[in-house]
Amino acid sequence: MTIITEISTAVLVLVGLAAFFGLVLGYASVRFKVKGDPITDKIDALLPQTQCGQCSFAGCRPYAEAIAKGEIGINQCPPGGEATILALADLLGIEPEPLNEELAEGEDIPTVAVIIEKDCIGCTLCIQACPVDAIVGSAKHMHTVIASECTGCKLCLPPCPVDCIIMQPIKETPATWKYPEPSPALRALEGIKVVVETKERAKS
Repeated sequence: MTIITEISTAVLVLVGLAAFFGLVLGYASVRFKVKGDPITDKIDALLPQTQCGQCSFAGCRPYAEAIAKGEIGINQCPPGGEATILALADLLGIEPEPLNEELAEGEDIPTVAVIIEKDCIGCTLCIQACPVDAIVGSAKHMHTVIASECTGCKLCLPPCPVDCIIMQPIKETPATWKYPEPSPALRALEGIKVVVETKERAKS
């Protein structure tokens, strides 16, 4: 009977300690919570979350933090393109600027990674490099890309030791087709006022 009592006491003590420390940790997490920067959160929400690194940052969040601090422009995100630049400019109350020319090459042609499966050796290096887990496979077995998840960031290309990954343009379907946007020259003409004079007006 004594042993049972001692065990029960020990269990109650442990439960009591667990409850006490749980309450302390819960209070500390609320009392000492580090609040995020609201403007950074809003900027991050507008970015495409591809985590591709093309902006020279490790992911979308660090890029958002740099924009919020004024350390870099809003035109460094090829996946987001013009739509993201316009949204960021509207949020921050600044003038939009064209996408960085060094990053703009091919940005109008969305691409997706494709693995040449017969050449794949199953090294898993591309799986580790993919920031959005769009590549599936296991060691020493063929890998493949989930096209609908791929953001076209190209981060899987350098690690591949056998160069069996290529980038292909995304095939357009009725669901993904968009009416082409007017060229910059055409957009510039939109602001020009045209006055049409009738013969009667010209005579007067």
